[in-house]
Amino acid sequence: MQKLLLFTLLGILFLSCNSSKKEPLETHKYTNDLINETSPYLLQHAHNPVNWKPWNQKTLDEAKQSKKLMVISVGYAACHWCHVMERESFEDSTVAAVMNKHFISVKVDREERPDVDQTYINAVQLMTGNAGWPLNVITLPDGRPVYGGTYFKKEDWITALQQLQQLYEEEPQKLVDYATQLEEGIKSLDLVAFNNDDIDFTKVDLKPIIEKWVNSLDTVYGGSRGAPKFMMPNQLSFFLRYAHKNNDKALENYVNLTLQKMAFGGLYDQVEGGFSRYSTDEKWHIPHFEKMLYDNAQLVSLYSNAYAVSKNPLYKTIVEETLSFVAAELTNNEGAFYSSLDADSLNEEGDLVEGDYYTFEKEKLQSIIPQKDWTLFEDYYNINSYGKWEAENNYVLIRKVTDEAFISKHNIDLASLSQKKKDWKKILRDHRNTRQKPRLDDKTLTSWNGLMIKGYVDAYKVFKNETYLKAALTNANFILKKQLQSNGALFHTYKDGKSSINGYLEDYASVIEAFIALYEVTLDTKWIEEADELSNYAFNNFFDKEKHMFYFTSREDAEIISRNFEYRDNVISSSNSIMAKNLSVLAHHFDNEKFAITALQMLKNVQPELEKYPSGFANWMDLLLNYQSKFYEIVVVGENAFDKISEFNQKYIPNKLVAGATQSSNLPLLKERYVNGRTLIYVCVNNTCKLPVEEVSKAMEFLTK
Repeated sequence: MQKLLLFTLLGILFLSCNSSKKEPLETHKYTNDLINETSPYLLQHAHNPVNWKPWNQKTLDEAKQSKKLMVISVGYAACHWCHVMERESFEDSTVAAVMNKHFISVKVDREERPDVDQTYINAVQLMTGNAGWPLNVITLPDGRPVYGGTYFKKEDWITALQQLQQLYEEEPQKLVDYATQLEEGIKSLDLVAFNNDDIDFTKVDLKPIIEKWVNSLDTVYGGSRGAPKFMMPNQLSFFLRYAHKNNDKALENYVNLTLQKMAFGGLYDQVEGGFSRYSTDEKWHIPHFEKMLYDNAQLVSLYSNAYAVSKNPLYKTIVEETLSFVAAELTNNEGAFYSSLDADSLNEEGDLVEGDYYTFEKEKLQSIIPQKDWTLFEDYYNINSYGKWEAENNYVLIRKVTDEAFISKHNIDLASLSQKKKDWKKILRDHRNTRQKPRLDDKTLTSWNGLMIKGYVDAYKVFKNETYLKAALTNANFILKKQLQSNGALFHTYKDGKSSINGYLEDYASVIEAFIALYEVTLDTKWIEEADELSNYAFNNFFDKEKHMFYFTSREDAEIISRNFEYRDNVISSSNSIMAKNLSVLAHHFDNEKFAITALQMLKNVQPELEKYPSGFANWMDLLLNYQSKFYEIVVVGENAFDKISEFNQKYIPNKLVAGATQSSNLPLLKERYVNGRTLIYVCVNNTCKLPVEEVSKAMEFLTK
């Protein structure tokens, strides 16, 4: 495969792109077919001189009929290096002339079309050993890849295009043979075999797996060793649970260290709340400044659960400020959640600059922070070499010590410091309001909205803030109204009043999980029943009866080279791992043996790879823990069911499900359990229940034995 590499490619560049609105046609020299799209990322390229086309059947048919090679360029709307390649190459008329003459050029928003993205990510990974965004692939007219990489400099990109075109004209069979070979490689990826082994998960020893994994962890700054450093919420959630279950203080300390370091670093927006996507250094100091909905959704859940364990007030603050950011910047008037904010924004000179909105010059800070507070402010947010960014005299606000340590050092009380912080943040927010905000990707993705519902519900369980529940319910009803089709299918995207693109497994998995969570706090059977219906739809349209796993794409959708399974956990848990956990829980709610057997078999299928590469299976391991110890059904029936369930939800009990009703119900877990005038709590394990009790404290005793 390496024979076709024209030169050494750059490594993974996980950075970001930009978005733009449609602008008046007459103000632009060029306009291409992307002008009719709704994706902010695609619209940003609508006035490139490259004759970009969207990914659709018409474009694919045109490539086959014209017998031209295709350029498939994939990015997303929060990507800095996509900006760079656009400015250097795709806005350049020389580059455009080469592309327009010989190629059908296709722009893809990876968030809109994760199926297309994953296919070509796999291809580039096979070809080069690295993959990321921007992702640029050259394919045969039938879409089979023959060359690819990530970011290209202008001269290198032109050279690649010209040499591939020359090879296609002079020796096309070489490309066809290579494409065939690569196609087999792509089809072999992300496939998982049916595991016939009889595995007793109660006897699987996780200790050596954890010990091996721990060797890759950073015990000084948290997270994994090295840089860049990504937040991995599912890994930290699993570690939190495993440490709690096994009284592993070292692992618990690691989780808390990581959560504190992330919250103190420049990764976290100390002014308005919310996390950037990742840190460029090992200390969580300097981020790439894009803010993604999916990161913040999962981190809200993580910090909420961590607060339930530790009662650390820092975690409560992080949840409150992050949700305040989501409400202010990533929520539309329908209660739907937007996708991201760009890393780049316009500076005073009108140039796009990464991080300009979030960083401060020292002189500017000194001019707006009251002089009497400067010494405290400067030390608290490290306006010194510790917080200095790459730009001269530019600073990212970074914390270094706890509030307790700070007030001890400066001999002030906590109440005074808290008030000062509020005052400082208001001053800084007001100053930011004089700047250009980072550009918004205002499309709504069903899968990420499901994650955000779950985040709001998890925060509501712990903190009992009614606005969190209201936001979750508003969004859930939006999904039912706008994203759920009459045939039971989900749409994947929504923008400008239009729902589009048939849903992927990730949409079903995250929405089902969110609806289960909503049922546990509202006791509204609508949510658990909708979760059940969506699960049945997924079985009918995504499930492989031979492998006992769910394909990423529906059987209604056209296959792109291959139809594979997404099962390895990454920054977001895999759709199959979320689905397996959903089925395991719904099996209890509906006494559904099919769901129970499927969830267990799915876990068995990944078990061999899980033991070798645990970091890619954190959410699966969380499911495994449900089989390693008692999994409790907490059922509360009676007039005061809400109050009693609220007490349970505030406690950290990851190995439980909750069901309840204030009156008689025919749901399997509730049937014949209502007793007039009483509110009874049933604690059950494996179809065996303790005698019902009326006090939460009594029921909790059953959970600790």
